Amino acid sequence: MSNVIEITDLTKRYAGNFALKKVELVVPVGVTGLLGPNGSGKSTFIKAMLGLVKVDTGSGCVLGRTWPAQVKSIRDRIGYLPEDDCYILGLQGIESVQMMARLSGLPTTEALRRAHEVLDFCDVGQERYRNVETYSTGMRQKLKFAQALVHDPQLIILDEPTTGLDPTQREEFLDRIHALAIRFEKSVLLSTHILHDVQQVCDQVIILVRGEVRLADSLENMQRPLQAGIQVRVVRDAIRFADSLRRRGLGVQCENDTELLVQGDASLIRKTVWASSKEEQVLVERMDAARNSLEHSFMEIVSEKNYAHP
Repeated sequence: MSNVIEITDLTKRYAGNFALKKVELVVPVGVTGLLGPNGSGKSTFIKAMLGLVKVDTGSGCVLGRTWPAQVKSIRDRIGYLPEDDCYILGLQGIESVQMMARLSGLPTTEALRRAHEVLDFCDVGQERYRNVETYSTGMRQKLKFAQALVHDPQLIILDEPTTGLDPTQREEFLDRIHALAIRFEKSVLLSTHILHDVQQVCDQVIILVRGEVRLADSLENMQRPLQAGIQVRVVRDAIRFADSLRRRGLGVQCENDTELLVQGDASLIRKTVWASSKEEQVLVERMDAARNSLEHSFMEIVSEKNYAHP
């Protein structure tokens, strides 16, 4: 099986407004990032795959099974971490994960063994014996992750899994996703609006906006720079500063009143920029390598006004 999801003509409306509009989508084996601003249709797409919302149109294949006709069988083979909290008050962490294993058909003893195993993987120590309502945001994310993994699914769908985590917790979470793909050969669909998370762990990138697929490509392709050069940000007077750099022989594109793309050799650019900055009395805020096409595409999308559905 080379693809875990193959969907055509997927459309879903809410009160006459499109949440998904004739989506054609292929999700290959591996780790795929599903990017998009809030309101772009990411969560609706996931719920449609799981049969949690009824779609207007659409057909395809998920994990080798016909979708949506065999959605119950498909759902049994998917681990799902929802964006919202999902736990039962009064249960300990270990009891909550064991219950999910039992609901997936595992016998009581095996369910308990698996619950301990995945909680170890998710770095949940003695906290597993505390009631879930006492958990912090980071602990609740670990609990949901363990619940998604306990029945050993083929495909794991993670909806905004790093929301609310501090930088250290986020990196640890991403390391576990990477381990699932490399060590355990699981496929993962990571839905997020955080570009960094996708760049850290994904093989493929899909960008949704306004319910439509705007981009689908490998991360390797999308990481290639659009063109060699340095992205320069100044406090103000970018146009005047660009003219100064051109007089010094550099190719410059002025993107707005504070940002320029300066083309050419990086070491020469940096030397010339500082010299021109001193001469023109223009304050340089930062210099970075030219944006790659993934960053460029994503920034174009998130900067669109009124991208959320009405």
